[in-house]
Amino acid sequence: MQYRPLDPGREFLVACLCAEWCGTCRDYRAGFEALQAHFPQMGLIWVDIEDSADHLGDIDVENFPSILIQRGEHVVFFGTVLPDHGLLRRLLETFAAQSVEESAAYAAATPERRGWQTGHNLRALLREA
Repeated sequence: MQYRPLDPGREFLVACLCAEWCGTCRDYRAGFEALQAHFPQMGLIWVDIEDSADHLGDIDVENFPSILIQRGEHVVFFGTVLPDHGLLRRLLETFAAQSVEESAAYAAATPERRGWQTGHNLRALLREA
C-alpha cells in the first residue's frame, strides 16, 4: 500500500484513491500532495487501489480521481472529483471551517453518508491492515 503512516494527531484524513496505470491520476498526484502544505491539520495520503485492494474492504472506486475525507472517525466525503486541485482545495476549506459537531451531523445527514460510516472508514481499514 502506498501511504505514509497516519499521524494520529491529525484531525483529518484525506485519501486520493487512484491507480498507477491511470494517466489522469499520475498527472493529479503532485498537485494533490502539494496541498499538504496548505492543510497541516490534514493527513493527505495517496492510495493505489490495485496495490491496496485487499485492504480497502467495501470501498468501491468507480472513477478517478476518487477522494475520501474523514474527520476523526466520521467519513464526510467520498466520491469522484474533477482533476482540479482548486476544487479539492475549496472542498477541504469547507470541511476545515466546520466544527466537529457540524461535521458529525453532515456525515449522518443522508442515507448514503450514513452508509459510508461503516463501509468506508479508511482509518479503521488501515488500522486492520
